[in-house]
Amino acid sequence: MEKAFTLIQVSYDSKMDYASYFLKGKANIWWKSTRALEGEGLVSWTRFTELFLENYFPDCLQNQLEVEFLELKKGEKSVAKYEAKFMELARLAPEIQMARRFQQGLKPEVRIGVVALQLKTYTS
Repeated sequence: MEKAFTLIQVSYDSKMDYASYFLKGKANIWWKSTRALEGEGLVSWTRFTELFLENYFPDCLQNQLEVEFLELKKGEKSVAKYEAKFMELARLAPEIQMARRFQQGLKPEVRIGVVALQLKTYTS
């Protein structure tokens, strides 16, 4: 959604309105009842995303994916497949230093060369 908002240059204040417009079925019913509980006034995009994630991405699932991220190893996967899985999980655990975590998942013979580069940030 953020990618689409950036592309069409949606202002921060309008993001919630656009996103809620596209909710259908149970998600729309959920938003109507949640919006009523939030009270009058503008619901910020930050608050909308917090509420949405609390409802559709519960803590137990977040914790499970964070553990999967922390235990991710390259193993027999190609570097491209390892990186793709790493990036998929990394967006869920942004507080962890990504460069170091990526290096830890590499095979030791590859890790030695990458660690020697002393990378402080991870960019794909």
